[in-house]
Amino acid sequence: AYLQVPPNENEDDWSDDRIWNEFRLRLGKHEGLEVSEGKITKKDVVEMRSYVTEPMRHGRMFLAGDSAHIVPPTGAKGMNLAISDVYVLSKALVHFYKTGKTDLFDTYTEKCLRRIWGAQHFSWWMTSMLHTPPPSDPDAAFLQQMQLAQLRYVFASEAAQRTVAENYTGQALARY
Repeated sequence: AYLQVPPNENEDDWSDDRIWNEFRLRLGKHEGLEVSEGKITKKDVVEMRSYVTEPMRHGRMFLAGDSAHIVPPTGAKGMNLAISDVYVLSKALVHFYKTGKTDLFDTYTEKCLRRIWGAQHFSWWMTSMLHTPPPSDPDAAFLQQMQLAQLRYVFASEAAQRTVAENYTGQALARY
């Protein structure tokens, strides 16, 4: 889990008590809901950024995972994308060593990028829906109302909930 904090914060300023207090404050009071606190083993302040390298191949060097693309943690897609890159590359390697053909190497970037851009979009959408804009943004009030509208839609629409679930759990590799 993570908390949104200003990017200039220092993780050393966030004691476990401060984190749990902030977590409870942001969660609010809900009858029957109890937060089980524990030791926090890792703290980082990370920039919510996205990055994609195109192409993901340079001669005989293939990029995969974070060397090729970064997604913010909001969509929980980083490891899934890395695994799918390796899956696609492993199929190309097996094909090459069985047949001597490089056609799957030639389509590696295209095949991976379809999945990557879908995950980038989902992570961007989740980040824009769940993270408040900086108060200095002249459109902050408008953006917050857009967030509330999107959240209401997701909570009220079974179709929207299915879309979120499908994107969180991942789509079959065969679709890409």
